[in-house]
Amino acid sequence: MVLKKSVSILGSTGSIGTNTIDLIHRNPNKFRTVALTGNSNIQLLAEQARELNPEFVAVANEANYQSLKDALADTDIEVGAGENAIIEAALRDAEWVMASIVGSAGLAPTLKAIERGATIGLANKESLVCAGELMMQAVATHKATLLPVDSEHNAIFQVLDRQNAKAVDKIILTASGGPFRTFSIEDMCKVSPKEAVAHPNWSMGAKISVDSASMMNKGLELIEAYHLFPVDESQIDILVHPQSVVHSMVSYIDGSVLAQMGTPDMRTPIAYALAWPERMIAPSAKLDLSEIAQLNFEEPDPVRFPALRLAREALKFGKSAPAVLNAANEESVGAFLKEKIGFCDITAIVEEVLSRFDHQEITHIDDILATDKKARICALQAIEKRSR
Repeated sequence: MVLKKSVSILGSTGSIGTNTIDLIHRNPNKFRTVALTGNSNIQLLAEQARELNPEFVAVANEANYQSLKDALADTDIEVGAGENAIIEAALRDAEWVMASIVGSAGLAPTLKAIERGATIGLANKESLVCAGELMMQAVATHKATLLPVDSEHNAIFQVLDRQNAKAVDKIILTASGGPFRTFSIEDMCKVSPKEAVAHPNWSMGAKISVDSASMMNKGLELIEAYHLFPVDESQIDILVHPQSVVHSMVSYIDGSVLAQMGTPDMRTPIAYALAWPERMIAPSAKLDLSEIAQLNFEEPDPVRFPALRLAREALKFGKSAPAVLNAANEESVGAFLKEKIGFCDITAIVEEVLSRFDHQEITHIDDILATDKKARICALQAIEKRSR
């Protein structure tokens, strides 16, 4: 009898979580669900729990506890609420954990899963951005396995020769360029939240879609790649590729360039991480290069997309700068989605907060949490000044 792989999904109601559940649903004989967590979509979380029958379900927002408890009252599923409950879900004994809680809220539970030596499907890039050194040290100390789920880092993971790192010349992260790739600065400053979340290729949550539109998403991925792979900052390039077919590339010193390609469907990298070290069938459309016929590449415009410069500067500066960058961006994107500020204000506020901060060394998760809190307060002050 083949044993089922035990799985927990932190952030099961988001885009990554629902795609992960879709794959599990299609392969019921291969996986057993241990824990699920969500934030506010109680109806969907309860539906997922009924479908997968996990041991434990947790909701981050304590105000939603009773609603979830009532929705699962006729089951044997344990229910929890609040930050400690999310941590408990991460500590449940699952072999494989999908870390897909959006933002810095995913940092603590991801670290807890790492500390018990689990295999982590990492879709929460903010964890590595804010606490890259701490996380990678924890992975080594506790002999955990970190499998990147972002399509770009997953692509690099698949084609990188880890046994011969000195042979790597460059890592090339590809970017779609988002919906405003050809817009002037003037036109970008006028766009609405609805336009910003309408990604041309990928189906993603609102926050990640706005990050893609500003290219902050790619800046965060640059910092993430620095921690995930054995390369220096100077060896990480970004290349705009509108078709989103080549998900990333590794260039070697002998002139070889290895690329991972596929249709733009997050179920492909999720399936790779979920089944690793094996592969599994995924429902993603198969790539037909003859149908696509042409692939285009171009350098990103640093003037129209200053987020790339800010991310690289934060990475070079080190200390708490990446955590400040992330916190200020999260608050600014949230304000933009609520129509309090304009699209171009997002990166302007991030730059302002970075310049005003006295960056400190990061030695413990408490340092990250303190920095995150201070940076958000600073960002909210800058947002208030610019509010419409």
